[in-house]
Amino acid sequence: MKNEKPTTELKRGLQIELCDVHKFYNQGQENEVHALKDINLEIDPEEVVCLRGPSGSGKSTLLCLMGCVFGPTSGRAAVGGLQLQRMPDEYLTRHRRETIGFIFQHFNILPRLSVEQNIVLPLLPLGISPSQQKQRARPLMERFGIIHRKKFKASQISGGELQRLAIARALILDPPIILADEPTAHLDSSRSHELMDYLVDLRKDGKTIVLTSHDPLVTEHPVVDRVIDLKDGCIVSGGPPCS
Repeated sequence: MKNEKPTTELKRGLQIELCDVHKFYNQGQENEVHALKDINLEIDPEEVVCLRGPSGSGKSTLLCLMGCVFGPTSGRAAVGGLQLQRMPDEYLTRHRRETIGFIFQHFNILPRLSVEQNIVLPLLPLGISPSQQKQRARPLMERFGIIHRKKFKASQISGGELQRLAIARALILDPPIILADEPTAHLDSSRSHELMDYLVDLRKDGKTIVLTSHDPLVTEHPVVDRVIDLKDGCIVSGGPPCS
């Protein structure tokens, strides 16, 4: 059955919905890049979706749009119940903080800070007291097996521990949506399997998860509901294709 193009009306109950979305960089200039083209996509609450495609396919741009880093150049986008188009940056920042947990490919950990200090970084703009910060961080450190490392500098722990630190930091504000950019890129097979087990647990917690990956361990894992293939800024499989 041929996929029908969604209407421009955004539906309630969806964690992420993109309707006729285009994203340009440097629009109108000689170096203009049409990064996303006519993207139509719906992701339900608690769904796990993997974005796959070669370099330049638009998957990183799509992940950033879902992460409320920016809105679409045209079209309509809703993430976690908020429509992003023409949304001022300060509102996008607030919504991103409340709704999105990022797990970055290169961890984005501050090496001179302790494990505990890195985990509580997202809490600092909220004016939460240091004692409350520690109360929130402790169960996450216990859950991911790094409580014994809490006073260690991030530069002193292993790659697997850094990955678990990155997940704990992404969860410190209990966001409904988790975004992970190539989460197994710097992990060996054992740590990659461990990461996927954590994602299974996060789904059981009710999280919606969107990943980018080429790794078959990710794309073929049972927790992944759908793999969306992108090429030249278009969805070519796994969702309504470009018209």
